Amino acid sequence: MFQIRIHGRGGQGVVTAAEILSIAAFLEGKYAVAFPTFGSERMGAPVTAFCRIDSKRIRLREPVVSPDAVIIQDATLLRNIPVFAGLPNSGCALINTSRSLEELGISDLLEATEVNRCRTLPASLIALEHTGRPIPNAALLGGFAGLTNLLKFESIAAAIRDKFPGQMGEKNAAAALTAYELVCERNVGYAPAN
Repeated sequence: MFQIRIHGRGGQGVVTAAEILSIAAFLEGKYAVAFPTFGSERMGAPVTAFCRIDSKRIRLREPVVSPDAVIIQDATLLRNIPVFAGLPNSGCALINTSRSLEELGISDLLEATEVNRCRTLPASLIALEHTGRPIPNAALLGGFAGLTNLLKFESIAAAIRDKFPGQMGEKNAAAALTAYELVCERNVGYAPAN
């Protein structure tokens, strides 16, 4: 079973990201469950969502404490919430920021977990360019597909289109593709189009 924990703030599409991952898994014939946990239910408050994916039925419904991957939709949470808790050194992390890991100054957090696959991705900037809104979830899911190879990018894109039919789905799928290609090419920088 592959377990994903997504950290962000209310209004960033954290819960929707987990749902999209589960839809993508279903499209590939896998089983999946997705669910959130909330503190105070307001815009900007920390939100965590979970997704489990497996080739057989999933009966677990409790929060993911030992994730195989974490997606951090808001880098301001890095020092406020133990986002890397339970992540093994074989795990991976994807952080929404235009800054490098060195610029974030989180080497102490990463050393504590010994995570060897951690990437930053300017998902909000990519989303803003493609959709006109800085909602990072679709772009991060594209990056997640490139980082983990757990799900095919085509499944992620189809799940995004399923969740957001029409023009918004196409724009979010385009943002996901940009992020996917960026992670797959291992580019360090990203410059939005003028």
